[in-house]
Amino acid sequence: MANEMSRRGVLKMAAAPLAGLAAKARAAAPMKITRVRFYHNPESRPIFNQSAHIVTIETDAGITGIGEGGSKDTVEQCAQMIVGEDPGRIDRLWQILYRGYFYPAGREKLDAIGAIDLALWDIKGKALGVPVYELLGGLSRSHVECYSTGFPRQGSLKETARACMEAGFRAYRSSVADPDAGEAFQSHKIVRKTYEQCVEIREGVGKDGDWSLDYHTRLDPTDAVRLSTLIEPLEPYFAEDLVRSENPGVYRELRQKVKVPIAVGEQFGSIWDVNELIENQLIDYSRMTLPNTGGITEFMKIAALCETHYVGLIPHFTGPLAEAALVHACGAFSGPALMEVTGTGPKAPAHLPECFDFRAGKMYPNKRPGLGVTLDVKPLTLAAEITEKDRYRVTPIWERPDGSVTNW
Repeated sequence: MANEMSRRGVLKMAAAPLAGLAAKARAAAPMKITRVRFYHNPESRPIFNQSAHIVTIETDAGITGIGEGGSKDTVEQCAQMIVGEDPGRIDRLWQILYRGYFYPAGREKLDAIGAIDLALWDIKGKALGVPVYELLGGLSRSHVECYSTGFPRQGSLKETARACMEAGFRAYRSSVADPDAGEAFQSHKIVRKTYEQCVEIREGVGKDGDWSLDYHTRLDPTDAVRLSTLIEPLEPYFAEDLVRSENPGVYRELRQKVKVPIAVGEQFGSIWDVNELIENQLIDYSRMTLPNTGGITEFMKIAALCETHYVGLIPHFTGPLAEAALVHACGAFSGPALMEVTGTGPKAPAHLPECFDFRAGKMYPNKRPGLGVTLDVKPLTLAAEITEKDRYRVTPIWERPDGSVTNW
C-alpha cells in the first residue's frame, strides 16, 4: 500500500509540470498577431540570403517573437498575410506564406518567410516557458561542434590550421585558391595551387584534426573531379559546393567520380531544392541553413529527410540570431551535425545582448525560453510596421474539408 501511494505521488509530481505546460498551451491558443515590425540592421551584409535585419512579431498576449532575415519589401508582403492570425499554428502560416500568392516563394522571399518563422517559434517557446529545442523533441547532443571559416592568420597556413585546432574547433576550413594579383582564373593552375595549400593544412591540423575545402562553385566538373582526386588521400572532412548550384542533377555524375565527402546546399532554399540529392544519397552533408530554408519549420523537415538517408547537417552561417536558432535545430537532430562560424568564433552584436553561448569552438544550448535571444532595438532603424491585412491581394486561400491549406 505504501509503495502504491509512493508510486502515485511520483506520478502526480511528474504530471504537474506537464499539466502546467498544458495550461500554458491553452492560454496561448487565443493569441493573435497584432503587429509585425522590420528593423534595418546597419551591420547586415547587402545580400538577400544573408540578411541580418530583424523582424519582430507582437501578439495580443504581450509576447513578442524575434526573427532575422529578409528585406523590407519581402517582409512587408509576408507580414500582411499573417496579421490577425494565431501565431501558434506555425506550419499553417508557413504554407500560407509560401503558397498564398499562388507562385511558390523564391529563395529571396524564403529568407523573409524564414525570419517570420523564427519569430513564431520564439513566441511559442516563450508562451510555454521552454527553449525551442524542447518543442523539437529535446536535445540529442550536449553541444554542437563548430568549424571555423576565416580563422585569423597565424603566419603560414600550417600554423593557422594548428592554431584553429588548439582553439577547440572540430575543423579548419579553407577554399579553392585565389588567382595571383592581376592574373586570370586559370583553373589548372588554381587546382595545383589549392592542392599544395591543402597539404600544408593537413600537416597543420595533424593526424587527429579535421579540415574542409570550399570549392565555392568556382570549378567546372572536370577540374572539380581532378581536385577531389588529388585531395582524397588528405582525408578532408568534406568538400563543399564542387560546381555551380543551378543544376543539382549534375551530382549524379560527380558522385560516381568523387570519393571525398560532399557537402551542398548553402545557395538553396526550400526542401524542393535538395530532396533528390538527399533521397538518392548524392551528397553526404546538407549545407542548407536558417533563415534561408524558410525557417525552423522547413529546416526540421529537411533534417528528418537527411536522417532517413544518412546525410549530416553542416549549415552555412548567416546572421547571429540565425546562428542561435541553429543551435536549437541542430541540437535536436540525432545525426552528424557541425556548425560554421567565422574567425575565432562569433560575438553577440550590440542589438542582441543575449544570443548564443559559444565557448572554445562549440555552441552550447541554454535554458532561456524561445530562441533564447534578447533584442535591443537602439542600434537598429525601424523601417516598416505592419498592423493590417493586405487589402489588395486577390488570390484566395483555399482549404481542404479538414481546414488544411491547398493551392488556389
